[in-house]
Amino acid sequence: MAGRLNQQNQRVRPNSNEDQVVEQVKEHFERTLIEVGGTVAGSVAALEHQPHNKALNYGEVFLRDNVPVMIYLLTQKRYKEVKQFLSVCLDLQSTTYQTRGVFPTSFVEEQGELIADYGQRSIGRITSVDASLWWPILCWLYVKRSGDKNFGTNQKVQRGVQLMLDLVLHPTFEGTPVLFVQDCSFMIDRPMDVWGAPLEVEVLLYACLRSCIELMELSRKTHVSRLLDQRLLLTRQWVHDLRQFLLKHYWVTSKTMQVLRRRPTEQYGDNQHQNEFNVQPQVVPDWLQDWLENRGGYLIGNIRTGRPDFRFYSLGNSLACLFGLLTAPQQRALFRLVLHNRQHLMAQMPMRICHPPMEGAEWQNKTGSDPKNWPWSYHNGGHWPSLLWFFGASILLHERRHPEADVLLMGEMRALLEECYWSQLNQLPRQKWAEYFDGPTGTWVGQQSRTYQTWTMVGFLLLHHLLRVCPDDVLWLDLDELLPTHEVNATKNPA
Repeated sequence: MAGRLNQQNQRVRPNSNEDQVVEQVKEHFERTLIEVGGTVAGSVAALEHQPHNKALNYGEVFLRDNVPVMIYLLTQKRYKEVKQFLSVCLDLQSTTYQTRGVFPTSFVEEQGELIADYGQRSIGRITSVDASLWWPILCWLYVKRSGDKNFGTNQKVQRGVQLMLDLVLHPTFEGTPVLFVQDCSFMIDRPMDVWGAPLEVEVLLYACLRSCIELMELSRKTHVSRLLDQRLLLTRQWVHDLRQFLLKHYWVTSKTMQVLRRRPTEQYGDNQHQNEFNVQPQVVPDWLQDWLENRGGYLIGNIRTGRPDFRFYSLGNSLACLFGLLTAPQQRALFRLVLHNRQHLMAQMPMRICHPPMEGAEWQNKTGSDPKNWPWSYHNGGHWPSLLWFFGASILLHERRHPEADVLLMGEMRALLEECYWSQLNQLPRQKWAEYFDGPTGTWVGQQSRTYQTWTMVGFLLLHHLLRVCPDDVLWLDLDELLPTHEVNATKNPA
């Protein structure tokens, strides 16, 4: 009797030929891989591109696009290929005065010569920031997963880490611990009014610095260096200050918004800290009331003097969970917010890159009337299936970290993740693994979307791996081995 009831309660899924779809997409993925120097060194951005049109760069190896590729290869224990990718990127790290320490946005091999793009060939001629921040993270994940400590302590790798730190930690005119960047300088690579300290860049900076610390600690175990000790101390303090800053100024809930709206403005002097960025109550959008509900919370998109960006950015918030920037209760508040707003963020093709999109005069003024960022399209509220695995991994990792916390909520999140997975399983093969989707529900394939997009396919493979093949693999994505600075000090000085 109990067996019959359990069978009746199981959700019946349509025959989606899951195994067949997975095998087919694995075949597609293998075709995206290209070699440099006789060894696989990454994936092209999309299988279906025009190789005769050199101006169209979907046939190049993009560092940001290859983040899920390399993580997937690590799950398959294909360490040689990941090491080759990291090494090629390291060889291409810029040494010119203006961009010293920057990793390339993309590279391609032509007639035996590697050609890198540091922004000089991109639309708008802007250097991407996320590529540089991702490299140390991928390097540390490779060392941790493969056990190849010799690579981590290699003089070339350590020099690359120091060049990277010189780039992001040098003195500026800005007193806050964030990294200031211009518009179009990360995954959102078209004008979207995200200049300043966008969430995704700051979360990546946090994880980048933590990974740099781990890599420097490896080197410190083999030889003592006063300079390295000083750099470690500075970087640890920066990580601590950055996290405190983001949790103070970016994290919002219904309660914090009520406080924010009633803060005094036009404050001068050293002792006034209630409204450091002089945010007027009129800039708080009305849609936040329903969006936040009572128990939801999220990290806003940006903080600038008088101009906070309250838009929800999926990747930045997902990475904040995955990298342990948010506390466990804050992560669950974020999950509640996504659950409450699932019709916006998940809809028919999980998940939307940002919400809400800009429309009308705001779209014209802030995007420069960019036709690709039309409302509900591309980065202006479009749906990107490649983002789902980041959010899914944060849910699965939270379950492992805190198995007894809010079991009902996490059960709902697991059910939501399963539904999103099946939605992609049923739709993406028919829609040729498109890059992005348009419209309020994400039903239509993006107007300028490439098909057989690599990170769409590999994102699905990663989610399948973590859900079906080896759930334990989500644990090595955890960066929480590193204690925050104040905890380290408390350990050293228990009194």
